[in-house]
Amino acid sequence: MDRLTDRLTGIGTTTMGGITSNSMRMLEKSVDYLWAKQAAHLDNIANAETPGYKVKTVTFEKHFDRKLREAERQGHTRAKTREAIETSRWDVDEDDEVTRMDENGVNVLEQSLEAVRTAYQMQYTLQAINNDFTTLGHAISN
Repeated sequence: MDRLTDRLTGIGTTTMGGITSNSMRMLEKSVDYLWAKQAAHLDNIANAETPGYKVKTVTFEKHFDRKLREAERQGHTRAKTREAIETSRWDVDEDDEVTRMDENGVNVLEQSLEAVRTAYQMQYTLQAINNDFTTLGHAISN
């Protein structure tokens, strides 16, 4: 799992420094998370025939929610919210559920559907980022 986690944490880790709003930074963080989630789905599908393979699941919401609640307890300023966004991370967990005699836990249909759902989520997130940049471009040019 460490190899997968290391590979996932290097995907899409670009930032734009101080010129981005918290909402834009959250969209960037969402893209990072969705890339990791998609990579895990594809890794699961690729290992569907590997005996003893445990399904990888990428989660983000619980950790982010905990960070936001901490920020709220500390005054919920824009800076605290930014810190919650910046320090949030996703987790890669292995599912112990076994679906076959060879102790492989991959349900290819389920993983394929989740990969498609994640692709749509990525599309909508990238569209939101594009809309923000379009709006920013119009504001600069006027």
